[in-house]
Parts: sequence; structure tokens; C-alpha cells
Amino acid sequence: MKHEAFNMIAAAGAGALGAMGMGGGGILVIYLTLALGTPQLQAQGINLLFFLPCAAISLVINGLRRLVDWRRALWIALGGLPTTLLGLWIAGKIEIKWLGWIFAGLLIVIGGKELFSKQEN
Repeated sequence: MKHEAFNMIAAAGAGALGAMGMGGGGILVIYLTLALGTPQLQAQGINLLFFLPCAAISLVINGLRRLVDWRRALWIALGGLPTTLLGLWIAGKIEIKWLGWIFAGLLIVIGGKELFSKQEN
């Protein structure tokens, strides 16, 4: 029972951050790999599956509020879909240990950028 409570807390935190556009996947992947011992590739796959309904709900809500630039979103999606396939192929070729280090490095770089960048009003 205690294990399920931690799972629900991690999922809620990741969902909340994802809904705010801050990338809850960072928390979810870290939780899955460090706390539950899930292999890195499997954790990333779970994160992508978790992301789909969160993104769909956010898209509907923000679309109804007219906060989505659909033309720009289409172009981003057209670029994002093939590069996602390329990234998946590359991730399958990288040794698991290095994949974890690359993921950690990206989180540190992005976190540092967010921490030290000036916010525009």
C-alpha cells in the first residue's frame, strides 16, 4: 500500500508539472529509475505513454481558451514527429548507462538555464 501511495504522488507531481508546461517527465523518469529501479529505456517509454493523455487534456483546455497557435503547432509537430523517430532509434543504439548520463546532463543544463535566465515580463 505504501508503494502505491508513492507511485500516485510521483504521478500527480509529474502530471501537474506537465500540465503547466514544465516537463513532468523529468520527475517521472527519475522516480521510475531511481526509486523503482526501472531500466532507463522502459522508464522513458512509460513517460511517453503517461504524457499522451496529459498533453491531450492540456491541448483541449488551452485550445478552448484560444491559447494555441494552431498553424505554428502544426509546423512544430511536422518537425517533431520525424525527429522523435530518429531519437528513438538513436536511444536504442546507445548503451543504457550513457543514456542515463545524457538524460541527467540535459536535466542539469535545462535546470541551470531556467534557474539563471532572466524572466521577461
